[in-house]
Amino acid sequence: MIKKIFVAIVIFTSLGLSAQNGTVSPYSYFGLGDTRNSGTVDNQMMGGVSMVGDSIHINLKNPAAYSKLMLTTYAAGISYNSLSLKTSDASQNTSVTNLDYLAIGVPLAEGFGMGFGLMPYTSVGYDLEDSMTIDDVAITNTYAGDGGLNRVYFSLGYQMLEDVSIGATVNYNFGTINSTRVQTSSDAQYGALDRRETRLGGFDFNYSINYTPKISEKYTLYTSIGVDTQVNLNAENSQSIGSFSRVTGQEIEVVDVNLDAQARKFAPVRIPTKTTLGVGVGEDLKWFLGAEYTFQEFSKYKNDFFEVNNLVYNDASGFAIGGYFVPEYNSFTNYLKRVVYRAGLRISQTGMEINNEDINDFGITFGTGLPLGRDISNLNIGFEIGKRGTIDAGLIKENYFKVNIGLSLNDKWFRKRKIN
Repeated sequence: MIKKIFVAIVIFTSLGLSAQNGTVSPYSYFGLGDTRNSGTVDNQMMGGVSMVGDSIHINLKNPAAYSKLMLTTYAAGISYNSLSLKTSDASQNTSVTNLDYLAIGVPLAEGFGMGFGLMPYTSVGYDLEDSMTIDDVAITNTYAGDGGLNRVYFSLGYQMLEDVSIGATVNYNFGTINSTRVQTSSDAQYGALDRRETRLGGFDFNYSINYTPKISEKYTLYTSIGVDTQVNLNAENSQSIGSFSRVTGQEIEVVDVNLDAQARKFAPVRIPTKTTLGVGVGEDLKWFLGAEYTFQEFSKYKNDFFEVNNLVYNDASGFAIGGYFVPEYNSFTNYLKRVVYRAGLRISQTGMEINNEDINDFGITFGTGLPLGRDISNLNIGFEIGKRGTIDAGLIKENYFKVNIGLSLNDKWFRKRKIN
């Protein structure tokens, strides 16, 4: 029955994965768009902390955690993000709903598990307008973009020693990014347009090692090192420029740019390696508290086809702290005692510097894991409140409220049949 439910979810949600507009943030104009949170809802609600693995949950950010799986697990997550966008003299509200991941984890043997799935990696979705007046002539530039990258992955996790687990993930990233710039002038009959498309594809790898020794009879120390290798993408670019009638909107003299002659038709994109260090402490099936630090040499980011004059890439870093608490996981009389309560916060320097202003991100997370009846499957519901950017230097500040819903269903694939 669980398999049938999950298959129905996959069919329903995957139909819209490639077509969904995964963001409405103006900051998705830069680079390859917004990098989506790659964790499951239960990880996201702990500020993104991902060093803990258990027998019934998938951990998308830490492949070593697959070594802890004891049951086949089906996981799916969706999110609703409400944004308030503010400049120094205007504000606007908008929202977007997304599929965040579809994943399956399978225990292959004791201390050995695998996982595979599909999720968005980056999302582009913006519609911006910039107006100015020069010598009584009004000039308006309009920017619009959509698309992004999706990711399919395959992971293996293995417990090589009693307290040591290792894991690896191979990701294939693919997708298309479209962007259009339109310029009009109040003293001209025609406007100008610049339309671009990039088709991308390429691999990267994630490696992790977890060391989780007992530090007393009750308490466990959790430590983790994760490395997301450089993402190497092959990009095939196309560009067309021309004009259009401001009255009818009809395009006039639109021509394809010879990017081969400019050596820009096939231009590689490089997203630098990211390293995550984590440490925490907890009591099994009761509580956990941990912190992670992430750093990335984002100054080495490379994308020659989409260059922006007022943008500089610096090294990026982030800090997250979070945990969970379970009053009594095996209570038979009180449902609320079996609920998992999670909370966390995260602070990140994105590495983007626009108009000499650093773009930073801050979020507070909290949520619950609700057992589904007497079963060990669960429904995870989480919330995030945060802000990104600034209104200084003509930029935009985002205040956001995000609701996450994740379903984790458990089953046993490999059963030994008994003959009575």
